[in-house]
Amino acid sequence: MRKQSILLLTAVITLVASQGCQRYLDVSSYVRDMTQYDSVFVKRTTTEQWLWNCYNYLNQLPTISNGALWYASDEIIYNDEGNTCQMYQNGEYSPSNQLWEDRYATIYVGVRVCSEFIHNVHRCEEVTTRQRDQMEGEARFLRACLYFNLFKQYGPVPLVPDEGQDLSKDYDELALTRATTDQLVDFMISDLDRAVNVLPTEYASTYLGRATQGAALALKAKILMFAASPLYNGNTELYNMRNSDGEVLIPQTYDESKWARAAAACKEVIDLGEYSLFTVRKKSTSTFVLPDNVPSGNFPDGAGDIDPYESYAQLFNGETPLTINGEFIFFRQNGSANVNEFVRKCFPRSHNGGNSMSATYKQVDAYYMADGRDPENASDDYPLYADGFTDVTTSTLYVPQNCHKMWLNRESRFYASIAFNGCLWENLTAEQTLQNFYCNYYRSGGDGKTLSKPYNYPLTGIGVKKYYDPDDSWDEGGRLTHKPMPLIRYADVLLWYAEALNELSDGASYTIPATVDGNPDIVVTRNLDEIHSAIKPIRFRAGLPDYVNADYESRDLLRTRIKRERQVELFMEGTRYWDLRRWKDAKIEENSAVMGLNVEMKGSGTQRERFYTVTPTQITKVFMDKMYFWPFSEAEMVRNIKLTQNPGY
Repeated sequence: MRKQSILLLTAVITLVASQGCQRYLDVSSYVRDMTQYDSVFVKRTTTEQWLWNCYNYLNQLPTISNGALWYASDEIIYNDEGNTCQMYQNGEYSPSNQLWEDRYATIYVGVRVCSEFIHNVHRCEEVTTRQRDQMEGEARFLRACLYFNLFKQYGPVPLVPDEGQDLSKDYDELALTRATTDQLVDFMISDLDRAVNVLPTEYASTYLGRATQGAALALKAKILMFAASPLYNGNTELYNMRNSDGEVLIPQTYDESKWARAAAACKEVIDLGEYSLFTVRKKSTSTFVLPDNVPSGNFPDGAGDIDPYESYAQLFNGETPLTINGEFIFFRQNGSANVNEFVRKCFPRSHNGGNSMSATYKQVDAYYMADGRDPENASDDYPLYADGFTDVTTSTLYVPQNCHKMWLNRESRFYASIAFNGCLWENLTAEQTLQNFYCNYYRSGGDGKTLSKPYNYPLTGIGVKKYYDPDDSWDEGGRLTHKPMPLIRYADVLLWYAEALNELSDGASYTIPATVDGNPDIVVTRNLDEIHSAIKPIRFRAGLPDYVNADYESRDLLRTRIKRERQVELFMEGTRYWDLRRWKDAKIEENSAVMGLNVEMKGSGTQRERFYTVTPTQITKVFMDKMYFWPFSEAEMVRNIKLTQNPGY
């Protein structure tokens, strides 16, 4: 048996033994395959099985239902009995207490599984050369994806030698030092560059969710965006973050060309022509009326022919088949259980949901008014009300009667994402008597704070509706829609492209070699027309006007606008936590009390209005510099004597 195989098998057995009953891998089957190693990569069936196992390691990454890092930022609060959210947000983790994030060793096993495949798939002669190249490309994509998730969480990590290690050496000789940021990024990009030129642009519907050329380019863009961002690019505050050889791990000199490389990668995704923002056509019965300052032309030059609310809602809730959704570039096809578990946590307790997820008031305040103005600068046409409740004359399709008027006149993404007090939950697959109910979060109400249910109410008094489909129900007779979990979507790429171009100096021009063989070089500059073309369709899809010229002309203003657009557009997609870190904004954004409504107030008398007073919750976010990176566990520090701990731990 080759030394790589021995190393991999040893790693698997060690990991599974350390995790007890957590049998994420069928060890007996795996060992059987390894003992028949010479034949595994000869047969098509076992070669493909190995590749599917490579994909399975994506399931070890944080998800929307079980990855607390999704809830550890400033957009949402999870109210559970274990105070999970508060522990993450207060930095109550350490080398000896990893909370629920100790997946380091598991991901490295996935890296080795992918590497074994990459170096042996050529032995399978039951498939064509083109098929072997494609499968190798998929494994390279997956290996880069696994390394990137380590990079996001821990910063620069060790690179495992492709050729394996000689186990006849002493244990200490097998230790690996941490790669520098540039070394790790170059390795991941090398894998993706090779994958891009052998992966197909699409698959038959049976194979949705596999790596494509566009997915490899988009992941390349994402990695390069991180490498160009302030946390990793000229961050002199991390001069003491070094490996065992004394090398500084984070580049100390700012390099603007890194933004250019990221922009070029985004441009290649755009130029593929394979992806577009998902929209739902406006129906004759639609009651959505565009503000006068939004162009009425057809999308993407306006929003006159689309329904902004349904376009955003159906992108996530499963109503639209993936085969006609051109926005998801890479996703977890088998992620539906995770997404629906999240929806269950958001669903009202009165109808068998968990009722434990809540949006922060800060997130609510990030949404624009219907005409694109800030809530604090609302217009007379679309005012922000300070008090009062809707009646038959003031209620709308999205804000029923007896709701506070503060919820009126918001942009469509707000109504597709936020469950405010008194909003409608359709619950359409439940028994008829249980359908179309209105949820309220007043104290002692059906879904508010009560002494008997201290962990089943939104801590901020504001719920979450994103990913919910009107057919979803946990009541008797109810069923759930299938919902893939997006990992990279086209709106993300467009916003990266605008962000990267905006960071280039005026007059600077960069020529970047194309990744796709045969394509011409890509020239990138801070071209306002290009930035405008990336942002405008996202705004129009939401039924909002484009930014004004002054926003585009000012680099600082546009940077602020783009950050806010990402906060709104990508709400609860696992991006906010990492965005705030790569921008080095977490120290500001995650160092304050979490604000919500006054959940101590009941829904009657004078207390009803007082419920809507913006009030600090019981959670205060604390951010320290060391929280930019996760600590390596004590066990990993013992296993690898060359592994240096992240600063502050």
